[in-house]
Amino acid sequence: MKKIFLFIVILISTNCALFAQSEAGAIWLLINPGARSCGMGETGAAIANDTYATYFNAAGLGFLKGHEISAMHTNWLPNLASDMYYDFIGGRMYIENVGTVGANITMMNLGTQTATDEQGNVLGEFDSYMLAATASYGSRLSRTTSFGINIKMIHQHLTDFLAGAEKGKGASTNFAFDVGYMKKEFLLKNLILGASISNIGPKISFIDVAQADPMPTNLKLGFNFRAIDQEYNKLSITYDMNKLLVASYPDRDIDGDGEVGQYNEDGLPFPGGEYNKDGKREHAHSEEWYTGIFTSWIDDWFLLKDSAADGIGDKDKDGDTNDGSLSKEIEKLTHNFGVEYWYSNLFAIRCGFIYDKPGKILMKDKYPVPTFGAGLRYAGMGFDFGYTYGDQGHPRANTMHFSINMKF
Repeated sequence: MKKIFLFIVILISTNCALFAQSEAGAIWLLINPGARSCGMGETGAAIANDTYATYFNAAGLGFLKGHEISAMHTNWLPNLASDMYYDFIGGRMYIENVGTVGANITMMNLGTQTATDEQGNVLGEFDSYMLAATASYGSRLSRTTSFGINIKMIHQHLTDFLAGAEKGKGASTNFAFDVGYMKKEFLLKNLILGASISNIGPKISFIDVAQADPMPTNLKLGFNFRAIDQEYNKLSITYDMNKLLVASYPDRDIDGDGEVGQYNEDGLPFPGGEYNKDGKREHAHSEEWYTGIFTSWIDDWFLLKDSAADGIGDKDKDGDTNDGSLSKEIEKLTHNFGVEYWYSNLFAIRCGFIYDKPGKILMKDKYPVPTFGAGLRYAGMGFDFGYTYGDQGHPRANTMHFSINMKF
């Protein structure tokens, strides 16, 4: 049974848009929807001017009027499985003197799995899926600024079978919220700033509370520079930076004594303890969201700064040493770049890059992954296509995204 959970966790946590280094649960929530965004290197924080603002940055709703519905479908990780897909459907509506409200439903279907017990006996088949329902609200604070908030319910159904000594359920239901901010004419007349913190909430558990994982709380900071803004020609250059606001630590021998956690909190020898003699916690653990939002910026520096002076540090699965330096924290950031050109508000072409070093979304292990896309608009209807390139055999290579939207 544990192999099933491990397979599903690896499949999602190592192949999402952000590759969050398995530091959190429900990493699928970080998959960026919308073929438009996917064609622009998966940027979205500062271009949130349609229904997809309910995902990227609810503050974008504050500048929108009218009504719109949108939907997207993609076969996820086509190089790994044929029955995995990711869907999005959402809408928005402007209410006079209130603001703009919206909602969306996202679903990740992992297909059919086979369950076995600890002896390898087949128990049966089951379907695995994840579902999130979000309610959104955005409103202007001034002519150039707006804020927004999302409230979401997240349901994850991994399996109908449990085996051995496992307790609990193969499903979980959790709640989380997002907050967003948008500023037009930021420093420059044609520059838009967008920022959001998503998936703020308590830990997620399936088997028991002791095995709970943090919610994938994520900071998205974006810029949208409208380089050309004419009646028939428009060109936007976008950039997003993402930071996972999760303080989660694996087993680590910080003091280099060859043991992981053999002391209690008072620094006294205690077999099976969690701390070293210096009082630093060495056994795997994670912090609550309300502290992780802050400590995730300095977690490795705080734990490893002393051991780094002794040349010990902390080695990841590739054998690279994390010495707790600022440069290691910066390497955890992911970067998205995009360009979009519109002709007469009817036809768009797009391209972009994804640079995700911690998640290894890279070409030949060092170059950004290119994306491409196109869009059509006519009589209130819109069609978008996005394509993610990649090295042959990479799970994300040749992923295609299709979106449709209607304004009325």
